[in-house]
Amino acid sequence: MIEAHFISAKTICTQYGIEISFVHELVEFGLITLEFQKEEAFIHQDQIGDLEKILRLQQDLNLNLEAIDVIFNLLRKEKALKEELAILRNRLKLYE
Repeated sequence: MIEAHFISAKTICTQYGIEISFVHELVEFGLITLEFQKEEAFIHQDQIGDLEKILRLQQDLNLNLEAIDVIFNLLRKEKALKEELAILRNRLKLYE
């Protein structure tokens, strides 16, 4: 199950200089997900970008996790609206 697409949470914490408890807080807020294999936590490589965004928001702007959660929810909604807009534009082109 754990392939090259997953990175150990311990490795991530060491690399970015964060505590494992911070990673668990991110999981509680639903900002990232962890996969467990043999009692060790792993993060999918696709979530590394989100983790880096979270760290920048927290460290550079001193935002708490609640504010970061709101920002990520807004970004998800923006992405969904852009996708819906693209679909509607494609439909409109059919009628032109």
